[in-house]
Order: sequence, then C-alpha cells, then structure tokens
Amino acid sequence: MGLLDGRVGIITGGAMGIGAATARALAREGAKVVLTDLDDAAGAKVAAEVGGVYLHHDVTDEDGWKGVVAAAEKLGRLDIVVANAGIGIMCNVLEMSLADWRRQMAINVDGVFLTVKYCIPAMRKFGNGGSVIMLSSVAGLRGSAGLAGYSATKGAVRLFAKSMALECAQAGDGIRVNSVHPGVIATPIWTKIPVGSNRPIDPYAMAAGMVPIGKAGEPEEIANGILFLASDLSSHMTGSELVIDGGMTAGRITRLASPE
Repeated sequence: MGLLDGRVGIITGGAMGIGAATARALAREGAKVVLTDLDDAAGAKVAAEVGGVYLHHDVTDEDGWKGVVAAAEKLGRLDIVVANAGIGIMCNVLEMSLADWRRQMAINVDGVFLTVKYCIPAMRKFGNGGSVIMLSSVAGLRGSAGLAGYSATKGAVRLFAKSMALECAQAGDGIRVNSVHPGVIATPIWTKIPVGSNRPIDPYAMAAGMVPIGKAGEPEEIANGILFLASDLSSHMTGSELVIDGGMTAGRITRLASPE
C-alpha cells in the first residue's frame, strides 16, 4: 500500500527538476499523475517513466486549463495539485524591463491563480477533499538584492496559499492548501540564469557559501516534502509554509576551521 494509492494529481512544470522529482515521488506512492510543461521531449519522457499523462501547456493559457483538468478527470478524480511551474529572472529592478517583470509575474503568480481557479472546482466535484501545494521559495520569505522581482512573485504565492487555505476551510470542502519554500536546489533553472560573461550559476558552489549545512539541496529532497503535504500524513496542515532550505532562513553561521 502506498501513501497515495488511488489518487490523481496534476503537476505543472513537471518535465524536469522539482516537478519531475515530484512526479516520481507521487507515482512511487501509488498516485496517477498528469504532467504539464513546455518541454515536450523531457515531459513525455518523465510521464512514460511514471506511467502518467503528459500535456503541453503554458500555465498562463487560461483556455488550456480546461484540457488539463479534463485529463485528470479521465483518470477518475482529482486529489492533488502541485503548482510548480515558474521562472527566475536575476536582475536589479532598475535595470529590469517591464516586459520581463510582467512575464515573470504572469508565470509565477497568474499561473498559480489559474491553477486553483480551474483545479479546485474539479476537486470539489469529486468530494474527496485533497491537497494543493504551491511552490514558493526562500525568496518569498526574505528579500534578496538582484531578485526583487522574483521575490515579489514568490511572496505573492506565499500569501495566496494562506488565503486560499482559508477560503477552502470556510467552504468546508476538505481541501488543504500549503506552500513549499526551497532554498538553493540543484535544478536546471540555474543554467538559464546568466552571470557575468554568460557563465551559468553553479548551485553547488553557491550553496557552499550561502547554505548553513554547506550544500545544495536535491530535487528529490523537495519532492519528499511535497509528498508529505500531498498525503494524509499532513492532514492537520493547511495555510502553512514548509521550508526546505538547509538552514538559510534560520540565520548565518561562521564556518570554523578544521583542526589540523
């Protein structure tokens, strides 16, 4: 018996990184999953691996959400929704174009809004309760120079999750809504953020200096937290923040020299 036997979930941004690791974790515990992404080759590969369904979908495309929900309903129900799709633009605000600001806001915030707008009614229709998990970030808990635009989107997701948790509780629908806040995680997103002369960020090198436990997290470590929130193990949690950051939000440490 798996933790999620008989349940059906939707995962946005499921082609790689945290999304792909989440698909594997949920499927391993018995869930049937519908994955959406823009990277069709990678998304289809993950779906085949976990016995799931892959759909090409931009989370900001409202019309496309009807097809995503319908794909889950064909599997019999909808219990779990993981709003994972997002982008990161590293740029000082005064140098950021309005187009980039709006693009990041559209994917990271509008996409999450559309996720719940279309998925929660479907979850209510089946009457099984369920769990909505929104991917925020440590950047949604504290400020960061060069990431102000990204922080604005992830802070919005954090409070949106809390408000949706209360709306669902008020409706008495049994749906729980929580946010997850990863720190420096080794995912492909870092290779898409250029630094200096187009040199990609190395998350392992970054984590060595920023993360108290001295290492970057792996996608599977975030997926395990998402699995917990998706399962009945977290049945009394809603409107909560699950922080998985190697101690970053706890504070800073001074590394002691190793004794000779």
